[in-house]
Amino acid sequence: MELHRTSRVYGSCIRGEKEEQQGMERTEPPLLLSEFLKLSIVPALTSRHFYSKFPLPPSSSTPASFPLLTLQGSISAVAEEKAIVSKLPPESSTEKDQQKSNLENLGELTSWNTSWILPVFGTRRLTFSLFEEMNGVLKNMLSEWFSTGFLNLERVTWQSPCEVLQKISDSEAVHPVRNWVDMKRRVGSYRRCYFFSHCAIPGEPLIVLHVALTSDISSSIQAIVKEVPPLETEDTDKITTAIFYSISLTQQGLQGVELGTYLIKRVVKELQKELPQIKAFSTLSPIPGFTKWLVGLLSSKTKELERNELFTESEWQEISEITGDSTTEMLKKLLNNNEWVRSEKLVKVLHSPFMRLCAWYLYGEKHRGYALNPVANFHLQNGSVMWRINWMADTSPRGIASSCGMMVNYRYFLEDTASNSAAYRGTKQIKASEQVLSLVSQFQQNSKL
Repeated sequence: MELHRTSRVYGSCIRGEKEEQQGMERTEPPLLLSEFLKLSIVPALTSRHFYSKFPLPPSSSTPASFPLLTLQGSISAVAEEKAIVSKLPPESSTEKDQQKSNLENLGELTSWNTSWILPVFGTRRLTFSLFEEMNGVLKNMLSEWFSTGFLNLERVTWQSPCEVLQKISDSEAVHPVRNWVDMKRRVGSYRRCYFFSHCAIPGEPLIVLHVALTSDISSSIQAIVKEVPPLETEDTDKITTAIFYSISLTQQGLQGVELGTYLIKRVVKELQKELPQIKAFSTLSPIPGFTKWLVGLLSSKTKELERNELFTESEWQEISEITGDSTTEMLKKLLNNNEWVRSEKLVKVLHSPFMRLCAWYLYGEKHRGYALNPVANFHLQNGSVMWRINWMADTSPRGIASSCGMMVNYRYFLEDTASNSAAYRGTKQIKASEQVLSLVSQFQQNSKL
């Protein structure tokens, strides 16, 4: 698809102040859609006045302040274009407003992915291919503008501005902050909290990483986020391990931009500088989607009348005796309402089969050759090792509902991360520990999909 335009240059961001004063008229060759997006979206990072470089002929239906490029040969294409420009930020009314908004526009751009692209796509005014191309171009541009050279690493402490602490608390998507006491502990002794901000909007968290400083690799989140009074001082001799237990994106429009990868690398360097005795770097990660996947398997096996193939005969017999039901319906119900954890006997019986099913979900279930689980895929792309699956590691209602209480450690062996990442990205090979591989082998021997 090509675009033609006749335009007057106003903004100094295009040709400089000299051309701005001269107001040059020019007719340009056909413009590709990707170029159109670069000329009509990226300028929001510097000035809304950029959009006036393509003024519309005044009309009753379309504001003259919006740039409209006429797509040749299709009325529907024009409608698509109007749908796009109607979502663009309005032009500042005064020069003072323009200067004030220069830094604000960057923050606004991060929300565009949901605030204007999706609504336009939702109206079916954009074809899927056009939307996909536009989304891809926008993602690439955001990756450039939010590259590491523009990002500042900032540490959060209890002395940080209140508005920053509030934003960190509000954005916590993995383990919600309960209160200010909880927040104080998460930025206090034996804890670190870092975030990336952009040089254009300092102090505004884009992505946040929480770290626990421990003496070993944690197997339970309760010990990290439990409500206890914060310790006054740290004993650095006890700190040998850094546990990354939560990473949250505060700006949903930045999904797909590899901020998390860069943040982890920067924090590792920061911790090595502050606490050189740390030798082990690991995550304690949730496993979102496991329960949903498991319930789906139980449903499909029920339809195929092969309900016992996920469990051994002895396992299923014990489950049936405890639930009082020889079908999977009762087990599905207990999984959906979290009631199964109330039975110590059922928790004990389900330990072994759920561990091997979880190992297969993380290691064996794939999407286009890569790990189906998004958290696993993220850390494996970073070069980590799928190191240990932990039973009853998150007993919160949220943890039970999403992953049957299990969590996983992805361990970062710094000397191997580059080769591991290359192997996973290139050949889709997952590096895993003996524990994980043993559980996968048990699944292959005792369960069938």
